Amino acid sequence: MKHTYLVVFMFMGLFSYSQTINNFEKYPVFPSCEMVEISELPSCFRENVQRSFSTLFRMPEIIEKDNYEGRMDILFEVTKEGSFKVIYANAIYSELKEEVNSAFEKFSDISPATYDGKPVYTQYTMQVLVPSLEWINSKTELRKPKNKLEVAAMEYDSIVNLGGANMKQYKSGLNIPFTHQNYAKFDYNLNVVGSNSHTAVKPYDYSDVSKYYDFESNLSLLKKEKNSWLGRKFWNEHLVSVQGKDYWFTADVVVDLQLGKDFQSDISYTYNNTRAVNIQGGLGNKFSFSASIFESQGRFADYVNTYAESIKPDGGNPAIIPGRGIAKEFKTDAYDYPIAEGYISYRASKMFSAQFGHGKNFIGDGYRSLFISDVASPSPFLKLNTSFWKIKYTNTWMWLKDVRPEATVDGAYGSKYMATHFLSWNISKKLNIGFFESVLWANKNNRGFDVNYLNPIIFYRAIEFSTGSRSGNALIGLSGKYKLSNKVNIYGQLIIDEFSSKDIFGGEKSWKNKLGFQFGAKFYNAFKIKNLTLQLEYNQARPYTYSHDELLLNYGHNNQSMAHLWGANFKEIIGIGHYNYNRWYGMVKLLYGQRGLDKDDGVSYGGDIYVNNDLRPSDNGIEMLQGDKATIFIADLQAGYLLNPATNLKAFINVTQRTFDKKYVSADYEKNTTWLNLGFRTDLFNNYSDY
Repeated sequence: MKHTYLVVFMFMGLFSYSQTINNFEKYPVFPSCEMVEISELPSCFRENVQRSFSTLFRMPEIIEKDNYEGRMDILFEVTKEGSFKVIYANAIYSELKEEVNSAFEKFSDISPATYDGKPVYTQYTMQVLVPSLEWINSKTELRKPKNKLEVAAMEYDSIVNLGGANMKQYKSGLNIPFTHQNYAKFDYNLNVVGSNSHTAVKPYDYSDVSKYYDFESNLSLLKKEKNSWLGRKFWNEHLVSVQGKDYWFTADVVVDLQLGKDFQSDISYTYNNTRAVNIQGGLGNKFSFSASIFESQGRFADYVNTYAESIKPDGGNPAIIPGRGIAKEFKTDAYDYPIAEGYISYRASKMFSAQFGHGKNFIGDGYRSLFISDVASPSPFLKLNTSFWKIKYTNTWMWLKDVRPEATVDGAYGSKYMATHFLSWNISKKLNIGFFESVLWANKNNRGFDVNYLNPIIFYRAIEFSTGSRSGNALIGLSGKYKLSNKVNIYGQLIIDEFSSKDIFGGEKSWKNKLGFQFGAKFYNAFKIKNLTLQLEYNQARPYTYSHDELLLNYGHNNQSMAHLWGANFKEIIGIGHYNYNRWYGMVKLLYGQRGLDKDDGVSYGGDIYVNNDLRPSDNGIEMLQGDKATIFIADLQAGYLLNPATNLKAFINVTQRTFDKKYVSADYEKNTTWLNLGFRTDLFNNYSDY
């Protein structure tokens, strides 16, 4: 049982960071002090703070248990809006610090201090005896800094290691690490009927999602009571978390440590060993940044290794790890794949924000995207977001690479660029539609980054005609989402590559009929089970979608697709279930698909977007799944425990059952794979293995 003690203060001084530090004319005013003379405001202010704090502060049980007597030093602020804010509290027990913060959070707002009639913020220090009723000194005086050296000494004290989760992070323009499992936690909140959220463009940033989902309260529900430094850092907190008045940053060690077994492989075991450092922070209310440096070695299930080596780059490196980057040899049968990601974010206003960095982007409401997906390696990008009324407009420019031997000149990989527009419009409380267009162009004839495509509004297809009909590869798309209720929504995408109405509607099954579509549904809190989300999704793309007859103008990067990871000429249906209970989580994914793959006859059947589509067997009569028809079934089951909510560190076990069946089976492919994995992972990105 907690006991309330009368806590006694002494105010040591007043200071504020302004160009002139000694000319505040009026103390903050509590409602009960409004009628007192201005000369009495300091004592009235002191008495009200003392009374409020004594009422709201709850002495932790450990003080009585340990028979502790001592002192706390507290620095707090009254903001320009009149709210109370603890800058820091020094005490021997973390419980005392927590109770100080809790008490001040409950203070009612008052009239702020003023200088020359204008509101200003002021800061105060006080010493609190625990649990004595005695004052340290009986006299309290208003003390102002005498010189700039004294001000500088006070400034250092305003910088404080917060220890736990940095709450400024959840109001910032930083990206929420995009994993489907992580986003399932707040997907329901974003999709209630009547919300004006825009959910297609990912990753989301914290400031947008915090309008609908309370990160702080949900984090507090998961908190474990740990007193030791190691216990708090492992279970609850960032490794380093520092905050000043106008800046903050966190730093963490990131790991992805896995050990597994492919039961159909001759390799004794699989593994992944990733170590990384992640630093993120903010300067002021508008500027945020994040950077991660990864060092990884790994060996995977045979089918993943085979795919990684099949997309290897020119220059002698043996593989590209899907979704990560170029790998070099490690020992005799593993890969070493270092990578760096990072970005800066600037939120100019509620309407405008910009990001520039090296990472991934995704557009869509589904598990897959036929517009822009996160299955390829990270790439440099510039993204602008404009939000107003019921509209969100996103412009993204990306710098991509073609690493095939035929695209390499003098040891340098081929360069190409992508520009996209996506306009999301909430037509009603339930209906959202999106308009998408994208264009790729190559660094041909020293063209470089074409400034024509910097225009965030102009229609890309019109630019193609003005710069040469074969200068780029343009795609257009339409998306939609309809909220049947708070619990169920349906969504879809339609992608058209090189739009030609004659070929699409001509009825001759032209090779130029390059279409893909998606249809899906989500069921939140399914069957009245809280935090259970079910999803069903169908995807397909006709042959030759995303491909081109110009060497560099395919819709890919680092030998991977920028849309669906299967390229084109496929049909696929996916069922997914996500469940969260406190720190426990589970995921089930069932995938059934068919693909039309190329044979070894030099003909392009439209599945591989990197093969020149001039090698097609005919101009008309193009059928879905033509070529070497393959059938794929994947069952993926994962269960885990969230070790640290602040860093998203998880312990997990994963079982993948894969069946791959086609007529002409390569010796490198296993028809069946059972892959067991367990480990620890800081979940910062989607890691796809459903090839």
